[in-house]
Amino acid sequence: MSRAETTKTVLVAGTANLILAITKLVAGVLSGSSAMLAEGAHSVADTLNQGFLLASLRRSARPPDRRHPFGYGNERYFWSLLAAFGIFVAGGGYSIFEGILTITGKEVGGGEQVWLAFTVLGIAAVLEGTSWVRAYTQARRETRENGQGLVEHVRETPDVTFKAALFEDSAAMIGLVFAATGLALREITGSAFWDGLASVMIGLLLVVVAFALGRDSRSLLIGQSVAPDVQREIRREISVTAGVTGVGELFTMHFGPDDVLVAAKVHFSDDISADQAEDIAGDIDRRLQERVPLVRHVFLDPTQSETEPPPPRRGTFRRARPGAVRSPDLRR
Repeated sequence: MSRAETTKTVLVAGTANLILAITKLVAGVLSGSSAMLAEGAHSVADTLNQGFLLASLRRSARPPDRRHPFGYGNERYFWSLLAAFGIFVAGGGYSIFEGILTITGKEVGGGEQVWLAFTVLGIAAVLEGTSWVRAYTQARRETRENGQGLVEHVRETPDVTFKAALFEDSAAMIGLVFAATGLALREITGSAFWDGLASVMIGLLLVVVAFALGRDSRSLLIGQSVAPDVQREIRREISVTAGVTGVGELFTMHFGPDDVLVAAKVHFSDDISADQAEDIAGDIDRRLQERVPLVRHVFLDPTQSETEPPPPRRGTFRRARPGAVRSPDLRR
């Protein structure tokens, strides 16, 4: 997946939300619609969150250093977690609160400029739709590259920055429908209940989005493995290597959307030498990075037999360049 593509998606969404945040709030005050105010709060939260997501893209791109030898890719998950919290509080919490106040009889004020609210909703549909199309197009492009279905890709992608933009844009489109319906029913029936209910529905929608993003960010932040099909491919690539008789334990972990660590206990044939083991390790490294481009770091723990425990020995791992396989000294 492309960092540049994700950056463009976030920028488009942020620009649209910044414009809409101002216009929705003005229209909400003038029309006296709590649903419009909820939509305004939604856009304000989304604008702040786009800032978080842009920060995550910039900070996660820093190269590895002595204190962080695997790089800063996990910063994406930290900032995405903050974005999810912002959606929950600034968007969902305010929308539900405003809706309940309206349902229970609080007057928002205004009410004479309903036409302005509908006009802003129409403009918002165009801007939010443009942003959503951008996110959807990126998702479709990535599914063509990895051969996954759209739903499967969105569910399993470790790029939570892209996922946050797509979820926020999708929630924005649904929220516009809630706001327009609630406002229309208020004008038809003369009851503010429908307007308040629309605000509550928008808030609940944002709570669901915040929960989904927060759950994914938490899982990746504490160390999530790659998808099962990718693990099977990694295991298969190692096991078919000449000189390898089997693969024991296999561990993988994301260090950002574009960086995966692989650690495996590999069973070598009994008759290979240390030099041959070095060549085999290098071959595994090359083929893994060709077949699974996300793989950046490979660590192998060799054993001499798949069925018999290896004799006591002192294995030493040499420090290598990032992405290289660490091969032990098999000499006795």
